[in-house]
Amino acid sequence: MTRTAPSSGKQMLSEQVYAHLRDAIMRGDHAPGDALKPQDIAREQGVSLAVVREALVRVVGEGLADRLPNRGFAVPAFSDRRWQEVAEARRTIEPAVLRMSVERGDVDWEARVRAAHHRLARTPPFAPEEGEHYSSAWSEAHRVFHRTLLEGCGNPVLLETFDRLWSASELARRWSARRTPDRDHAGEHRRLEEAALARDPDAAAEALTRHLTLTAAGLTSEEG
Repeated sequence: MTRTAPSSGKQMLSEQVYAHLRDAIMRGDHAPGDALKPQDIAREQGVSLAVVREALVRVVGEGLADRLPNRGFAVPAFSDRRWQEVAEARRTIEPAVLRMSVERGDVDWEARVRAAHHRLARTPPFAPEEGEHYSSAWSEAHRVFHRTLLEGCGNPVLLETFDRLWSASELARRWSARRTPDRDHAGEHRRLEEAALARDPDAAAEALTRHLTLTAAGLTSEEG
């Protein structure tokens, strides 16, 4: 028992630092390309360097930070081609999974899609205390809606793939709000719901492809 206590304490601290870093990056406290210095974070959070490095490795694993060649850490650069690669992967995989979901989903799935869309439509995308980026509440409602649309496929491996791609693209998607402030997210989501519940796999897949394409385009709109 005495041997596991220190490890458990370190894990709890690492979880806290990880949550702090993730939230700070998502809020935009760190600009694209900013260095994440373990020494500064350790001093700020009052923890050891080992705890900070463990947390940073988790953040890197989610695609929210990069590990640099000199073994340092930084917020991903906004122009990182990885965002476009992730977007390409999502456009390739998710419409196909949505087709399966529309074809296989049962009545319970329909009810969950309707409820998830209702929650998303009623959640404000921005909160004054969270700055100019999408709010945490809206971001979670958005994730749940997209995942629920795909859950009718009944394939947990495909849903795990969605989860990984979503985490990898989450930061870029939040940043894109600054570049596409006039985008009609509500209309796009409504069309997705309508096509899915109408059991029209072609229309649903087309709507999702367009939705994901607009997000990817928003990340490069200032670069030509």
